[in-house]
Amino acid sequence: MLDSNIERVKPGGLELKDRLVAVNRVTKVTKGGRAFGFSAIVVVGNEDGIIGYGLGKSKEVASAIAKAVEDAKKNLVKVPVINHTIPHQTSARYGGADIFLRPASHGTGLIAGGAVRAVLESAGVHDVLSKSKGSSNPHNVVKATFNALLDIRRPEEIARMRGVSLSKVFNG
Repeated sequence: MLDSNIERVKPGGLELKDRLVAVNRVTKVTKGGRAFGFSAIVVVGNEDGIIGYGLGKSKEVASAIAKAVEDAKKNLVKVPVINHTIPHQTSARYGGADIFLRPASHGTGLIAGGAVRAVLESAGVHDVLSKSKGSSNPHNVVKATFNALLDIRRPEEIARMRGVSLSKVFNG
């Protein structure tokens, strides 16, 4: 997924908020019995177009979350957010999760649930319509939502590629 469209961001100097998406208790059966552990998936963002997600695993919940936050800060990307919505509709798939996102007019609100809502709130999107089809596994839903957001192209980029003005892109 190394595309020229993806803009990586360094976490230095950013005020990032983290949102816990899911915590799973995992069990490893050994000769001596069961060994319990936890895995956590976290989304971080500055609510202005910069987001990242991370996975952490540990024997304790708190350290699993801390590891996930550190992992998320290493994978920050910038996504286009214009007037608190996305520029155009998009969809993406990861594993069994299928995500559809459509821009909405101001005041519509964030029509999304669970993992999709956590990702979009972290990105600073306030008005969008979404539909999650297929698997509801939070890991795959977060990754599918990220893929959908990373597929979005900025209007300036489309105008430059077409060789037309920015107003022509929006008004036809």
